[in-house]
This record gives sequence, C-alpha cells and structure tokens, in this order.
Amino acid sequence: MSEGTRPDKLALAAAEEVLRTIFGDDLTGCNVSLDSVADLISQAMQQRAQEDSDLIEMYEKLVEALNLLSTPPDASAVTGPDQLRTLLGERLDTIHSLTQRTKKATESLKALRQSNDEGVG
Repeated sequence: MSEGTRPDKLALAAAEEVLRTIFGDDLTGCNVSLDSVADLISQAMQQRAQEDSDLIEMYEKLVEALNLLSTPPDASAVTGPDQLRTLLGERLDTIHSLTQRTKKATESLKALRQSNDEGVG
C-alpha cells in the first residue's frame, strides 16, 4: 500500500486478531505494527477480490452469450426446416464451446487457488 494509506477496517481487525492470537490480549513482546500485518492481509484480500471480480465478469459474459443464443431467431430470417436445423446446430455447438471454455477457466482458477492455499501455512 502507498505510504499514508491505512489498510481497511476488515484487514486491521484480522491483523489485530492474528497478533492477539500470537502475543495475547496485551500484545506483550510484539514488535510488529498492526498496520504492517494489516497491509499484508489487505493485499491478499485485494488479490482474491480481483480474482472474484474476473470470475464474475466471465460468468456475466457467459450468461449474456447464452441468452443471445437461446433467443428464438426472427421468423423471417429462417426460410425452412433445413435452415432452422443448421442455425440450431450452430447455436448448440457455440453453447457447447462456451461451456467447455468456462469449465476449463473455472478449473484453472480452482487449481490456482488450491495451490495458493496449500502454499500458505
């Protein structure tokens, strides 16, 4: 964090709880500032929040695409059963591709989080 910027209240509360757990309620012997520990916690929280934001954005785009693909075609644009069959087949292929890519991205994020969580502690 930049100098002069204090970590948010949640990070400060977590830092205080960590230090109290280690040093006791009176923090006797603690030579680490609450702000420095809160800063570390805040950075981790910001990274996770960014990952969550990216994931939500991906799902919003997926839902938007699925909504467009599931909207019935304009009747005047489809002249016969063969054209409708082709259009529906293309849409199903696209839906399948989107869901497979979403699954891969989600699995990658889960694996990344699991490896990060295993690396802590």
